[in-house]
Order: sequence, then structure tokens, then C-alpha cells
Amino acid sequence: MTELISNRFVLPVRVYIEDTDAGGIVFHANYLNYMERARTEWLRSHGMGLRAGLVNNVSYVVQRMELYYRAPAKLDDMLEIRAVPISFGRVWMMFCEQVVRQCDQKLLCEASVTIACVTVDTGRPQRLPANMISLLEQQVR
Repeated sequence: MTELISNRFVLPVRVYIEDTDAGGIVFHANYLNYMERARTEWLRSHGMGLRAGLVNNVSYVVQRMELYYRAPAKLDDMLEIRAVPISFGRVWMMFCEQVVRQCDQKLLCEASVTIACVTVDTGRPQRLPANMISLLEQQVR
């Protein structure tokens, strides 16, 4: 992953002082928060809230994540957090996510994130719900 992914879904985020270290650079773990929000908002943009899944004993957990930090985001930067599903199986889905500085479209961080579907009560893997499979079939190219 080195090319910018398409702008099919973008979550705008401004970097606030609470996101940074003493030098005004975004603390590395905060990129995970940005990406989590982008995946959640991607689902919401397709009419799928996470709360409904919880009621039906369905939850999603990060199973695997690989990140590459390319350049720092800094205080007051406007960022675009991009999320796109790239593959899926019976109990998992994989996203490509990128953090891009809005003003110059510089790629700051990119990740491959595998999300597993589990039951809320036991934490055991379970099949992705039919509506999620349908959405992924439409989105994954």
C-alpha cells in the first residue's frame, strides 16, 4: 500500500492538543483511534450501526493490524481518514486505511486492519451477518 486509496469514504479530523505529545506531534496510538472512528463511520454511512449488532449478540474486534508511519501529523493539521474494505471471509473483513494531510494530500500513515466477527457473550468467532456480507459484496472490488 503506497498509493492513496480512493475517496470513497473519508472522515475529516482536526488534530487537537489532546492528540499530541509535548512536541505537538500526534501520539502514535491516536492514529488507531482515528482509524477506529473511520471504520465505524463507514459502517454508519451504509446504514449499519454497531449498537444494533450488540443487541443481536454480534460484535467486531480487531484481530490483526499492520501500520506504517510515514510522516508525522501535527497540531492543527486537518486530516482525512480513509477507510475501504478490501477483502472478507466468513468471519472476517479486511480494511485498508490511510491518514492523509488534507492540505497537501501527503500520506502520513497507512494500515491493513483485519476485523473478526464474534459473539458478545462468549467472544467466539461467528459468521458475518447477512447484511454485512451483502454490503461487503457490493464494496469489495
